[in-house]
Amino acid sequence: MVDSASSEAPLGPRARARAETLDRIRIIALRQLGEVGAAGLSLRAIARELGVVSSAVYRYCPSRDALLTMLIIDAYTDLGTTVERAEAEVARDDLRGRLRAVVLTVRAWARANPQRYSLIYGTPVPGYAAPSDTIAPASMVGLVLTRLLVDVIAAGYGPLPTVGSAAATHAMEGVAAALGTPELAEQLVVGIDMWLHLFGAVSFELGGQFVNVVSDGPAYFDFLVDEFAARMRVP
Repeated sequence: MVDSASSEAPLGPRARARAETLDRIRIIALRQLGEVGAAGLSLRAIARELGVVSSAVYRYCPSRDALLTMLIIDAYTDLGTTVERAEAEVARDDLRGRLRAVVLTVRAWARANPQRYSLIYGTPVPGYAAPSDTIAPASMVGLVLTRLLVDVIAAGYGPLPTVGSAAATHAMEGVAAALGTPELAEQLVVGIDMWLHLFGAVSFELGGQFVNVVSDGPAYFDFLVDEFAARMRVP
């Protein structure tokens, strides 16, 4: 979370008070998200609920955009950490099990945190431009899928060829190089496809687009696991 002290050392009174105030601001802001949406977030309303003047809240969040950034980083980090932990609990050689853990954990987190999910994967907030420090937390789930795909290839499986993927392959060269596997840029395109498909399905479900289309959500996401595994040729 933003502005939190290290868990390795106890917080002093001032740091503890600051952390507690930030937590209260987050709680109120998340409730506002559910009531009025991200565009309606108000630092003045938060100050009123806290029983302080607006200037006191500005010391923690100097603007609405700063508050949005804090909430966005928190949400991406919580989702990413939750997925990382779930995937790490599965044996490294259980490739399908690791894939299943990612897919089902993303869905479970989104269903448990619909306002936070909507903030990071829903409609962009008018006038807000996310700063660069949101990029790393936003990439966490994608990197889990990408590392899994690298392990799949190393185990002798690997994705089916992607038709007409030259442009996409070029776009993936930076990620492949960062992972130390520049030769896998073409195969990693499949990771992007899975990432888009997974979050598209979750967004459809939360947005009510499954109504009269998909009658059994859990079964559909089990199907996604099978589809992704087949795409990667994982038994």
